[in-house]
Amino acid sequence: MLRTAIDLNGCWQIHPRIARAISHGQQKTKTTTGNRKQAMPTYHVELFEGRTIEQKRKLVEEVTRVTCETLGCSASAVDIIITDIKRENWSTGGQLWADKK
Repeated sequence: MLRTAIDLNGCWQIHPRIARAISHGQQKTKTTTGNRKQAMPTYHVELFEGRTIEQKRKLVEEVTRVTCETLGCSASAVDIIITDIKRENWSTGGQLWADKK
């Protein structure tokens, strides 16, 4: 799974390889002008709870912008689904994030 954002001590940032990874994401088909169809990306972004709506808005704006620049598509072709995850429901290396200090 491509992670488009990473969490470092409660902070998020766009993954530095997102531009290269855009074309490798999950694809869906959307109808464009006429009967032509194009495959466009759908991003599933999982983040720890606690981000503000302003942070999420900036994230989706930037991911959409880079996608459009890279693939030459319109912003309306890009879907992003953000899921907030509680730290008690995420584990790395056999340890829940809720238990990390």
